[in-house]
Amino acid sequence: MNGQNKNQIAKGLPVKIVLKQDQRSGKLTEGIVKDILTNSPKHPHGIKVRLESGLVGRVKEIKPE
Repeated sequence: MNGQNKNQIAKGLPVKIVLKQDQRSGKLTEGIVKDILTNSPKHPHGIKVRLESGLVGRVKEIKPE
């Protein structure tokens, strides 16, 4: 699953995000969703979230539990 639909993302979900500074390289960062920051139900580049570590980025992958 990609992270473009807000209804697929919930607090506590393990995800991989791309940080703003890593957008060119495409490097992904793993973490657990703490807050969902995007208001719209969909976003073409991924829903923006804050991880429990405090990092903010757009969801690129939702890890299977």
